[in-house]
Amino acid sequence: MKKVLAFLCAAVLLSTSARALDVDAPSALLMEKETGTVLFSKGEHEKLEPASVTKVMTILLTMEAIDAGQLSYDTVITASAHACSMGGSQIWLKEGEQLTVDEMLKAVCVVSANDCAVALGEQIAGSEESFVERMNQRARELGMNDTTFQNATGLPAAGHVTSAYDIALMSRELILHHPDIRKYTTIWMDTLRNGASQLVNTNKLIRFYEGATGLKTGSTDAAKYCLSATAERDGMELIAVIMKDATSAQRFEDAKALLNYGFSTYSLVNVTADQVLAPIPVSLGTQATVQPVIEQKSLLLEKAKAGTLTRDVTMTDHVQAPVSAGDPLGTLTVSSGEEVLAEIPILVGEEVPRITWSQMLRRLLRSAFLAG
Repeated sequence: MKKVLAFLCAAVLLSTSARALDVDAPSALLMEKETGTVLFSKGEHEKLEPASVTKVMTILLTMEAIDAGQLSYDTVITASAHACSMGGSQIWLKEGEQLTVDEMLKAVCVVSANDCAVALGEQIAGSEESFVERMNQRARELGMNDTTFQNATGLPAAGHVTSAYDIALMSRELILHHPDIRKYTTIWMDTLRNGASQLVNTNKLIRFYEGATGLKTGSTDAAKYCLSATAERDGMELIAVIMKDATSAQRFEDAKALLNYGFSTYSLVNVTADQVLAPIPVSLGTQATVQPVIEQKSLLLEKAKAGTLTRDVTMTDHVQAPVSAGDPLGTLTVSSGEEVLAEIPILVGEEVPRITWSQMLRRLLRSAFLAG
């Protein structure tokens, strides 16, 4: 049902003026975080080198390891010779130097530190090679079909490719399920090593774009200039992906153009019925009623339509046990004028088993006793 709803949303949205928008980058994509709706795309499945935007996956796996209890922000990591040999963007770790996960995440998110990205991967998986296997496995799980990772950093390597669409998928997974990453990705300037190491964010949008929340820059001679830019306004967060732009300045201009288009054209509307959904009677159940729930919480709409919504509920008047959580009870239809924008399922909120003969007998005896 979620796929059907996503298709309906996409069909409505892609019929708008997105075709009139363009960017200089040969590959680009704009996605809304909550629904995953693509609002603009250009060469979105072209397999290109992502440079340090690769580190979105490195950061995602680090955050998942923290959630799983494998790491904590206070875990101390000792830098290996391999991690210290990376070159490129780095904080110049020395072999044997110790920093916490918190400090290394900050270095990766703010200055794209290759040495810290590899050190995190080694801590999680034992080696960078094993960590890259996890990166590719996670990519497959997310449906990143254009992607093959060869390292944890995005440093040039044969066959290390992804697409704007795939970058949006992993960026969405990170910011949707790990919002705490913002405490790193929104840093403009900071320090490490008790103030000895200065950090300035490679993502200039953090300072100069209203609502910027992240996420990751990248550039090499082959990849040129890449960016996964996230920003939030009025409760809606957008992901703008730019690949292979000609200059650093142009990637930020292209990202701003996509974000400005998204924020000026669309709104994220909370989906609720006009009235409280009353419990539905359950026949032959272990309880007398079940509470309907609306699974879909938000709907992405053109701003012109968001202010003219009507909501109509159609729902069954009773159900017969047994019922399972997620069984259909009805539909919430959201319309703008005569146009139906979405038909959202109303579902059973909890399991209700069928009453047994012994339970029914006890219920009848209790009713008779109370009546007497």
